[in-house]
Amino acid sequence: MAPSSKNEFLPGTLEMLIMKTLAREPQHGYGIAQYIQQTSEDVLRVEEGSLYPALQRLLLKGLVAAEWKTTPNNRRARYYRLTAAGRKQMAATVESYDRTIRAIARVLGAA
Repeated sequence: MAPSSKNEFLPGTLEMLIMKTLAREPQHGYGIAQYIQQTSEDVLRVEEGSLYPALQRLLLKGLVAAEWKTTPNNRRARYYRLTAAGRKQMAATVESYDRTIRAIARVLGAA
């Protein structure tokens, strides 16, 4: 199977990355995408076509809230923040991913 140049996230991964980003501070969509890309050293790139539907799912679940604000560049943008329910969900999701990553590392190390 040929490697894909497009980022393909496992189900729930993008939402977890968004929540983890918003745990730092409220942010607009572009800022979320930039943070994920920069922090992953350009390995992970979140396209608008994936980001905004994921943010909408998180809004509908009550895991994030949003409000319109003015950016430092004097533009209007929707800023997202993590809710208390979102913090709880994020912690559970991160714990689950950590467990999975450790298990995969053990299998890779044994091979």
